[in-house]
Amino acid sequence: MPSLFESVPFPPVQLLALAAVVACAAGSCVYLLRKHLADDDGLPDAVFWDGFAGFAIIAPAIILPALVAPWAGLFLGVVAAGAAAASYLWTPRVFSWQADRRFSKETAASHEEAAARHRSALARWQRYELDPAHSIDYPAMSDPRQPETAAMIRAMKAAERLRGGTEAGYAPAVDQLERALADAERAAGVGREAPTRPAGFPALG
Repeated sequence: MPSLFESVPFPPVQLLALAAVVACAAGSCVYLLRKHLADDDGLPDAVFWDGFAGFAIIAPAIILPALVAPWAGLFLGVVAAGAAAASYLWTPRVFSWQADRRFSKETAASHEEAAARHRSALARWQRYELDPAHSIDYPAMSDPRQPETAAMIRAMKAAERLRGGTEAGYAPAVDQLERALADAERAAGVGREAPTRPAGFPALG
């Protein structure tokens, strides 16, 4: 049996290939273990199988070369430990980056949906400004002295300030605008029977 540091021929290419396999297996194993341990459900089965799969790959990749050249086994063991340690240190940063990226995507999707609702609310309100029939039938919708109309105008300005930005408050601002618009319409009598115009007053629209 060769001593620990006895020079035994070992193909360098094969050693490098084994080192790559060991490093990837150790790093991936630690990453998956930490990911599943951080999961709210715990996922004990996933933790077990991740650890078992990592061991099943790493152990033979170290032990078998060590039977031929103990220094190769020692080298591969150091590579595995280093990869595992590096993965342990870096996985929190990776998780944080993934969470930030996921949040950015969710925020962007929320902004797109909110922007569509914002345009719809503005178009709905503009009827009372641009359509003469609506302006005559529901003058309260253009009267800032009405509390509900004033609240709607404030909500409109708040949503407009956040429009086109990346702040998470845009969607809630659009929600508030929709509620304020509905309240103003309800207070103005929108949806009830249309007001009766004075005799001889032509119907518009």
